[in-house]
Amino acid sequence: MSAVPVLSVSGASRVALPELLENGSSVWDTLDARTPFMSWAWHRAWAEAAPDAAASFALLSRRDDGNPDALLPLARRRTLFHRVPVTALTWAIGDMGCPDYLDVPAMPDADLSALVPQLESLDWQVIVLSNLAPDMPNARRLCAALVERGHTLHREPLWTCPYLELSDDWERYLAGVTKSRRQALRYMDRNLRRRHAVTITDYNGERVEEGWRHLVDLHQRRWTSPGALSDPAIQRLHLRFATELSQRGELWLTTLDLDGVPGAAWYGFTHGDTVYFYQCGRDPQWEKESVGQVIIAAMIRRAMERGFKRFDFLRGNDPYKQHWTSSARTTEQLTIFRRGWRGLGLRGLEVLADLRSRLRKSSDA
Repeated sequence: MSAVPVLSVSGASRVALPELLENGSSVWDTLDARTPFMSWAWHRAWAEAAPDAAASFALLSRRDDGNPDALLPLARRRTLFHRVPVTALTWAIGDMGCPDYLDVPAMPDADLSALVPQLESLDWQVIVLSNLAPDMPNARRLCAALVERGHTLHREPLWTCPYLELSDDWERYLAGVTKSRRQALRYMDRNLRRRHAVTITDYNGERVEEGWRHLVDLHQRRWTSPGALSDPAIQRLHLRFATELSQRGELWLTTLDLDGVPGAAWYGFTHGDTVYFYQCGRDPQWEKESVGQVIIAAMIRRAMERGFKRFDFLRGNDPYKQHWTSSARTTEQLTIFRRGWRGLGLRGLEVLADLRSRLRKSSDA
């Protein structure tokens, strides 16, 4: 599928996404992305790593003064919808690299209905906007505008994303957990420092690639089967992303060194008042000394000391995350079915799938 040329419809334009990205971050910086995964940096890194990036495009609306108002990065893909082949519009970045909390970058008062004529001029049976944050409204406003035009909406929950609201003091945080948890955290750190010379090393600037190698190595040691960072394309995406974040002062790529040797690694990034924890790795030989817990504790404490308000563990309700917090939010997927008989048929498939799911849950109860 070839890149889509510029085309204007009712005040919005359609542009090739790679071309827009090559022109720099100015359009993205003007708009409120509100999440690192909808930023220019993430899309630029994805475009360098994804095999189908050339086919992506963006719908761009502007105000009367010419300034950007809203940006919708999309790709048109053939996919299976309940075993039926369909043409779908999805986020350009798809789910590559597991991006969470997506939304349409836009000005707070943007008229998102201006994008609807452009969407209706494209070839699709469904629009699938996945991994939406519960507190980011722009995609919902866009879908509401499509529903007003006679299209049909279906919404479903996706991922549980635990998070920790941060106090301004580590000791105050410890005072709020159970006595056994408080004692365990203090013991793990004290025991490790008694046995080893413990240092924290940050990797920025020219050391990003070095830190990334430590992360991948320690992550792969942790898992006997291929882990989340084993795919070369995923590695290219994140290394490019990390390099850009380093230049912006938003990268947290860190190792916990024992006697001068990395024993655990941590990879995350900041955006606004939030620290996002993406991935970690650890040497299995230090499993009994809880190096994974120690480095997470160090990053949470750092986030508090630097004034961040939230520590976000991103998708997955893994048991180790539940040690730190019981708070979570759930992302969701919005699916728009095009008006007409074809859309009604696909909507019927969705209804039947939901019914079968409820019946299975009822029989299992």
